[in-house]
Amino acid sequence: MSEPKKQHHAFEAEVDQLLHLVAHSLYSHKEIFLRELISNAADALDRLRFEALSDDGLYEGDSELGIRIEVDEQDRTLTISDNGIGMSRSEVTSNIGTIARSGTRAFLKSLGEEKQGEVSQIGQFGVGFYSAFIVADRVTLVTRRAGGKQGTCWESDGRGGYDLSRVNSTSRGTSVTLHLKEDESEFLEDYRLREIIKRYSDHTPFPIRLRSHDDKGRPTDDWDTVNQAKALWARPKKELNDEDYQEFYPHVAHDPNPPLAWIHHRVEGRNEYSLLLYLPSKAPFDLADPNPQHGVKLYVQRVFILDEPDKLMPRYLRFVRGIVDSNDLPLNISRELLQNNRTLDTIRSACVRRVLDLLEDLSTNQEETYGKFWAEFGHVLKEGTIEDIGNQARILKLLRFHSTQDDGDALKVTLDDYIGRMQDGQEKIYYLTIDSLAAARRSPHLEVFRQRGIEVLLMTDPVDEWVMDWVREYEGKSFQSVAKGELDLPGADAEEEPEEETDEDPLCAQIQEALGDEVEAVRRSSRLTDSPSCLVRGEHDFSPAMWELMRRQGQPLPKPKLVLEINPDHALLQRMQADEARFSEWARWLLDQAVLADGGVLEDPGGFVSRINALLAASSDPRR
Repeated sequence: MSEPKKQHHAFEAEVDQLLHLVAHSLYSHKEIFLRELISNAADALDRLRFEALSDDGLYEGDSELGIRIEVDEQDRTLTISDNGIGMSRSEVTSNIGTIARSGTRAFLKSLGEEKQGEVSQIGQFGVGFYSAFIVADRVTLVTRRAGGKQGTCWESDGRGGYDLSRVNSTSRGTSVTLHLKEDESEFLEDYRLREIIKRYSDHTPFPIRLRSHDDKGRPTDDWDTVNQAKALWARPKKELNDEDYQEFYPHVAHDPNPPLAWIHHRVEGRNEYSLLLYLPSKAPFDLADPNPQHGVKLYVQRVFILDEPDKLMPRYLRFVRGIVDSNDLPLNISRELLQNNRTLDTIRSACVRRVLDLLEDLSTNQEETYGKFWAEFGHVLKEGTIEDIGNQARILKLLRFHSTQDDGDALKVTLDDYIGRMQDGQEKIYYLTIDSLAAARRSPHLEVFRQRGIEVLLMTDPVDEWVMDWVREYEGKSFQSVAKGELDLPGADAEEEPEEETDEDPLCAQIQEALGDEVEAVRRSSRLTDSPSCLVRGEHDFSPAMWELMRRQGQPLPKPKLVLEINPDHALLQRMQADEARFSEWARWLLDQAVLADGGVLEDPGGFVSRINALLAASSDPRR
């Protein structure tokens, strides 16, 4: 049965929702649609050059690659075309009719919440094609894949679905025609298009040609190249200024926000390559995605080879964007050969070193800028202390913490700051991992440290627990959790320390009996000065927050062996000892409140509330 000439297809739900928002919201920079369509065209040209390395027949006798833009004032159309790789019918359906990217839902949610979302973010999610509907009430796309025999036409008004048909005669590549809305005539003006191209796409490494018109507005056979069409990273640094780097950034990073900082460097000698690497100013939505869409692009002699984040940057630097262009890798290198290529390993190591150099410079000389970086990417950089043992010391120097000597919200304390403030005889860096800063500042584990003026680092990122399991020392000082094991405080006076506990301690033994096997032991505390009790874990036990996270992910761990430490001098323990009838309830309360203060979750919160109410009621009974 022959296929109908034209078929109508419905958009999937996310596409329909996205197009509705694009068409009905207000945007501050609607001209970005042209940047996105030009960027898509450049990507198609890059892919053709890459695939043609192994099959130059894909050029079909036309190896002069470029992008063309033309206007038809009478029909009110704007057309952006390229002679790149093109798309097959199935690729059109999968790439344009659907969105299968993890960031899309988050993007839609942000637009929905903002009501009038900033559509310039659209490029971050690989859906830049849809930005055409900002200015067009109908879009027609015609494409033929290189090496294919038949083309495909896609057409939609952005409301509910699209039409798909076959095209018998079309050139290789893709042509996108925008039927402009009545109030978008500015995008038919030659000067306006030139202005947009120069602003957003001047450094696109392919010529962008604009068709000229005669005095009567009729198109001619002349095409003017509007952009520089030269790879920015290949130009000498002395020819470039900050504005050049900032204008190029959206093209390579698919990020509408300005970059925070960048490195541009050329290496000569045994291995010759150029690198242009950027630090973003805002974290992308897919920062936690195990398969992010963008990373550092690899070029060989200005021919795009791949864009796979893990090839040129370790995972803990996955936020870095940019380009590396090598003169030493063979043009026909395969992805398989790249796996064990020494030249690429050398380039990767150099890129990591350069990024760490940049971060060290920012942290030393541009504290405010580094603070912005840390707020967005600090929790990711911490992963490097585990993944990159060779650079662990450098990364540790870049970390920032809250501490008991910093009562603000800014993360400013470094390990060097901490060591510089250590007390005489102090050999350990004390820290506390917990799930929030508020809980950390109120933790009973800190009481003796405050009393003695000993600083404690407060760590609230989920990754901190993993980091401290791997990091043993810094500058000869070992790390010690204040919530685990026995304390060894500097300058401790033996006479001030509580006597060593034994099984014969009557109060501890009585509480232990009341709690049974819920705790491994009960002992008098050397930590507490103001609170009645706290929980202490073994040296290698996970924190409550980490234990709960692992449980929810289907990786249950054995419950840690908890020690309940008590402060016998506390008024509530004095009351507890006098209330023999409710001693077991008091003991249970001691454990529950210690669990909560430790950032844990109660198995029976209702029972906790009932016990509190009963104890309060008994305390207020006038007959007692």
